[in-house]
Amino acid sequence: MINFDHAATTPLRKEVLEAMLPYLTEQYANASGTYAAARQTRSAIDRARRSIAEAIGAEPGEIYLTSGGTEADNWALVGALRASNGRRRIVTTKIEHHAILSTCAMLEAQGVEVVYLNVDREGRVDCCEAEREINTDTLLVSVMLANNEVGTIEPVAEIAQIAHANGALMHTDAVQAVGHIPVGLHALGVDLLSMSAHKFGGPKGVGALAVRSGVRLQGLILGGSQERSLRAGTENTPGIVGMGEALRMAVKEMEEASRYTRALRDNLAERLLSLPGVRMNGSRTERLPGNAHFTIENQDSSLLLARLDMAGIAASAGSACTSGITERSHVLRAMFPDETESGLADLRLTLGADNTPEEIESACAVLNRILGESKESI
Repeated sequence: MINFDHAATTPLRKEVLEAMLPYLTEQYANASGTYAAARQTRSAIDRARRSIAEAIGAEPGEIYLTSGGTEADNWALVGALRASNGRRRIVTTKIEHHAILSTCAMLEAQGVEVVYLNVDREGRVDCCEAEREINTDTLLVSVMLANNEVGTIEPVAEIAQIAHANGALMHTDAVQAVGHIPVGLHALGVDLLSMSAHKFGGPKGVGALAVRSGVRLQGLILGGSQERSLRAGTENTPGIVGMGEALRMAVKEMEEASRYTRALRDNLAERLLSLPGVRMNGSRTERLPGNAHFTIENQDSSLLLARLDMAGIAASAGSACTSGITERSHVLRAMFPDETESGLADLRLTLGADNTPEEIESACAVLNRILGESKESI
């Protein structure tokens, strides 16, 4: 299989699996215990927490471990609202992950005011609109750092300044960005930052919410006193250890991996854009290094993806969380609100450092054949 769906998930690195294995077998003690084996497990979690913190320029005490990016996103919004000083207004965007949008819909049903910012045709939030909508009634602003479908990197640092000028908190869903581009909790000026291990070579089912020191947040999962009594539940020690090692390695190799992946992506884009009726979506400059998203005329997304699958190529139309949904994604509808969707196929190809130039050649040959055959049948 040629994996061109790294935005959905990345393969678990062998080094990460090796780091995890002892905590799946002989070192299985519950970190909440007081005996020697439990203390060893606790030390492993503490080391992983330090690695995660160092990777995003934070302090270990600012890292709260979760089951993944979705929980971190949910917690950021709901936890901030529960700890609110009375403000009940959230500003977000139309292109957020459903972990944010679904939470906002739930909060709206409970009487919270939610404002959804527009984006331009590159999928970028307008800071001027953000400045108009963020006011002194706003509790929280949530803008993703990099879009999971079209790869556009958002002006989060600028929007954070606007939020803070109005006394609001700033959250960013950095799930697609962490491990792939430089990300700093304090450098961005955000108060809350979500991440997920399986997006950068780590295991599924583990993530983190970074909470800037001094920010008030109430717990989402109640029970024991884990995570400084803010996130109950026995720690997923193997997953946490794996996340720490995966992020340490991703940051260490980031510059070289980004350069390599970007070159593959640019080669792929150049080849596909030479075909008739193919358009690339998202910013051409401010985008994730491995993301290539296209709209293709006179095609059907489901049929195109099925034919790619039959040729051994894993790809998607958009977010993995909306797979099986036949209508166009909310991201593309926000970017192109006046565009007729009939007869258009959307194709997301997301690459990683494990892809090769030979795979690019093979994929381009397959797409050239598919699109050529479709043109002949029209």
